[in-house]
Amino acid sequence: MKINWSWIAAHIPHHGSMCLLHAVNDWDGNAICCSATSHCAPDNPLRNARGLPISAGIEYAAQAMAVHGALLAPLDRPEVGFLTSVRNVQWSTPRLDDVGPEITVRATRLSGNEASLLYDFSVLCQERLLLHGRASVLLQPPAASLARP
Repeated sequence: MKINWSWIAAHIPHHGSMCLLHAVNDWDGNAICCSATSHCAPDNPLRNARGLPISAGIEYAAQAMAVHGALLAPLDRPEVGFLTSVRNVQWSTPRLDDVGPEITVRATRLSGNEASLLYDFSVLCQERLLLHGRASVLLQPPAASLARP
């Protein structure tokens, strides 16, 4: 199964130009590696008057985590996750739109349970590390489990 932009847009809550990733390059139960070219797009919704700030890389990483969750979720029970915190974020460049034509976004699940997840993430251009950090995700239980008898 090829995992391209169309598949990604159909499985995460981000649509149109806000769906930032264009492909999943590799994934397993613990990690995902995606690629993107939208950081160069003049109509990128995260751009400001000076370009695309490196902090936008956190959204790219959050979308990689969402795609990872969609790939792991049972078909009848998708989960909704909310980014609750990012920590230890470090970057090596002020902008994301001038680093090269394609970026790689990696997310590795460090721990988790039915209520929350912890990911390590990084954004790279070729082998140059642009941004990395950790993110916590709070999972919303599927609607069926919220119903009371």
